Amino acid sequence: MSGIGEIAGKGRGGGPAVTLRRGGSLGGQEKPAFTLSVPEGLPAPILIAVPHAGRDYPVEVSNAMRNPEWGSSRLEDRFADRLGEAVAAATGAALLVAHAPRAMIDLNRAPDDIDWSMVAGAAARRTPHSLANRRARSGLGLVPRRLPGLGEVWKTRLTLAELDERLANIHRPYHRAAGEMLEKLRDRWGAVLLIDLHSMPPLRQTGADVDGADFVLGDRFGSSCAPTLSAHALRHIASAGRRIAHNRPYSGGYGLDHHAAPRRGLHALQIEVCRASYLDARLDQPGPRLAAVVRVLTTLVRSLAHEVAVLGDPVAHHQAAE
Repeated sequence: MSGIGEIAGKGRGGGPAVTLRRGGSLGGQEKPAFTLSVPEGLPAPILIAVPHAGRDYPVEVSNAMRNPEWGSSRLEDRFADRLGEAVAAATGAALLVAHAPRAMIDLNRAPDDIDWSMVAGAAARRTPHSLANRRARSGLGLVPRRLPGLGEVWKTRLTLAELDERLANIHRPYHRAAGEMLEKLRDRWGAVLLIDLHSMPPLRQTGADVDGADFVLGDRFGSSCAPTLSAHALRHIASAGRRIAHNRPYSGGYGLDHHAAPRRGLHALQIEVCRASYLDARLDQPGPRLAAVVRVLTTLVRSLAHEVAVLGDPVAHHQAAE
């Protein structure tokens, strides 16, 4: 485990004992960039990752933003970590939560997915815009640059040293921790599923002034996991009376691209949850319907854990059922 490396044991909601590992660092502060909660005995072949809910803003980052309060809230997957924490506690899933804010560095983007014109002194690394940095062209690359309705996020350009520090202290340690945890779970169960948990602004159906999906399931158009897992998740969420979309408008990002390898038993899904379904009317604080969303996600994770275990060792599970 890279970075701070502090380890503490604790219990979680009456479930198995959990080891809490802190990793990475935030701009030289004592605060970790992320925490990884590992249940004793690894009782479920699931890792829930929450890369965009970080709310620990170093002073220098807030001071560099044009509108720190509005810009940060627009970039965050607001309180998606609360969903992940509750679901992990109820299911025994491992949990990886980023505390570094997306404004600093987007953990769901590739290291080269950046608009190099926003980085001072980066001429030697500058590459033409291509499929490799397609999100940077929209303003939402490795370090977000622009937001609709706000424009430029930053007062000045980022320095190359600042970018390198964030990659070394946040991005690489986070994904190293995720990869190591996934390998450990796969070795324990024969297969593992990464659930990359996000939230999204309310969607509208094309051409109709009605509410869109409550959840969007992304599997990189079938490449990031076994099709049985996607099909199971889609059926389960629909059976709970929730509106579910598949891969549109969100099919998944770097988390799935980097960690998914279904042929090696490493499966990954991205789940986007509509913020209106669990936040208050201002989409700012946890709302009264959060518990209902947690219930939907909890039953989904429990059923997916069974499906993944069958993928990992179908003979053992067949014999257990007889």
